[in-house]
Amino acid sequence: MKNLRFLTLFLLFAAMAATAQIMNPVKWQKSVKMTDDKNGVVTFSATIEPGWHMYSDKLPDGGPNPLSVKWDKLEGVKLVGNLTPDKKPVTKHDDTFGMDLSWWTGNVTLSQKFEVTGEKYNIAGEIRSQACNDSECTPPEGESFSFTGKAAAKPDETFDEVEENTAPEAADTANIAPSIATDTWAPVDFSTSRIQSDDVVSQQQSSSLWYIFWACFLGGLLALLTPCVWPMIPLTVSFFLKKSGSRKKSIKNALLYGLSIIVIFIVLGVLFTAIFGASALNALATSAVANIIFFLLLVVFAISFFGAFEIKLPDSWSNKMDRSAEKTSGLLSIFFMAATLVIVSFSCTGPIIGTLLVEAASQGNLMGPAVGMLGFAIALAIPFALFALFPSVLKKLPKSGGWLNTVKVVLGFIELALSLKFLSVADLAYGWHILDRETFLALWIAIFGLLGLYLLGVFRFKSDDEPKGGIGVFRFFLALISLAFTAYLVPGLWGAPLKATSAFVPPLYTQDFNLYGSAELEYDDFDAGMKAAELQGKPVFIDFSGYGCVNCRKMEAAVLDDEQVKQLIHDKFVTIRLMVDDKTDLKTPIFVQENGKNVKLSTVGDKWSYLQRHKFGSNSQPYYVTLDAQGNLISGPFAYDENIETFTRFLNAALE
Repeated sequence: MKNLRFLTLFLLFAAMAATAQIMNPVKWQKSVKMTDDKNGVVTFSATIEPGWHMYSDKLPDGGPNPLSVKWDKLEGVKLVGNLTPDKKPVTKHDDTFGMDLSWWTGNVTLSQKFEVTGEKYNIAGEIRSQACNDSECTPPEGESFSFTGKAAAKPDETFDEVEENTAPEAADTANIAPSIATDTWAPVDFSTSRIQSDDVVSQQQSSSLWYIFWACFLGGLLALLTPCVWPMIPLTVSFFLKKSGSRKKSIKNALLYGLSIIVIFIVLGVLFTAIFGASALNALATSAVANIIFFLLLVVFAISFFGAFEIKLPDSWSNKMDRSAEKTSGLLSIFFMAATLVIVSFSCTGPIIGTLLVEAASQGNLMGPAVGMLGFAIALAIPFALFALFPSVLKKLPKSGGWLNTVKVVLGFIELALSLKFLSVADLAYGWHILDRETFLALWIAIFGLLGLYLLGVFRFKSDDEPKGGIGVFRFFLALISLAFTAYLVPGLWGAPLKATSAFVPPLYTQDFNLYGSAELEYDDFDAGMKAAELQGKPVFIDFSGYGCVNCRKMEAAVLDDEQVKQLIHDKFVTIRLMVDDKTDLKTPIFVQENGKNVKLSTVGDKWSYLQRHKFGSNSQPYYVTLDAQGNLISGPFAYDENIETFTRFLNAALE
């Protein structure tokens, strides 16, 4: 039921994004009034459209986002008591979330009492809410508020909300905010587009889920080769063959065993999503704190695989599961055996699972962790079912030995290399410049070079067995691949594009030294780029991108860095690249009206994200459009599609 819940929500949000509709079923009115010389009350009155309900402020964990109020400024006042609604919410069982939830319909007024501690007061903050109907939900949305007043006001005298663009913190926005009111920011008419790619958002989401599935499937295959899992294959299959009594029954039990493994890991992925929530998963993609935590986590996993220590669950857990498997019979016994495998093998599979869950979560996709664990579990479960069908094949399996520890060490090197990707995302989003492209590549060259030398036996870890002669042929070819990849990376230090690593390596424009030609002139400000287009008499090519956008890096390497495409854009267009996750603070916040709400834009990324939503009705990346110098749409939108011919047609349509 929970898995169905998340699948339903994913499809709903995908449908909302694909149609580029921005719904606003809840409208707020905010005011403040003094009840006597020293006491007052802030009221938030919500009008909820028919057929919709807004969730209350008291919800169980794992459900939708509860209503909340964030008080950013309380000058000259202190709050008294808690936020109080004028009517009780309705509590019902919600089939979408699979739990009892409370909500309001129609209208509701929430009040917050306060006491004035000075002559004047200044109150500001944000109220966030989420609403659903029987078929779809809105994402959690915040609406800011700001009030000022005096303690000496007459009782029951009501003050409406202060206009956000006249609030103290926004007093100097006159030099920035007017650009949002220009004609070039006006919403486009998509009926005038000469060419556009279909299903802009659905293509991206489908590609992202397949990437997660196959990456985790590969992770499951690697987990099979670890010293915690490999020896379990003959032991568990042999156990089922002895227990079954007939080959037919043994096959049935082995298939159920594999299915149990899949169920356990899918539940793990669903729980991961339930704990963090849909909105949190989207925020993980560019959150500095989250990406630094992921970086440190993967480094710890790598050190564990190198043999410094072992990450394992308590032995009592596996012993309890093993005893439960012996005492029970039938399907329940098989399930406990699968749980025993998961717990016993955790010291090897735990770091791999952790890495895969982190990668799936960083994609910002609601179904990512569940889909990822499905791929991992299928890869892990297949051998147990196959060896039960053909038990004679077990005799041909290589015996356990030092080669299994070598697999762990190799995985440690891979974990270490992947950890740098997460540190790079935070570095790019916040502009720290501690891990620019050449620094990143130098670290990867060192990591994969050392991996190749390790595989050749040049050095060993303490956890490795003593060498018994030369290395095997397979190990030699693995070393060859690692050293060849190292050699492939070296030209990147001087600006080579390295298309095969585009999804991981920082973009080329972060490179300080480039022998392959300087970076093309691009504008990172929409208004400056539009002015340049007017002066040069050229159309505009806009690239909405993100530092944490994997598909953006792939498109850059596969399409935008193609010599013909690059030359076409350079000669015929003015290029504007806007990073929607740029965390650089604006000199002064901008306040805009969006869907009837006051929205505060605090960072450069906020501003460009608002531009994409306001002008193009979309919030997915990569997202490409061409405009004329007046801001009118010529062609697009175009999304993730590595077909150079199709992308070229999209560009040429703007030049006709």
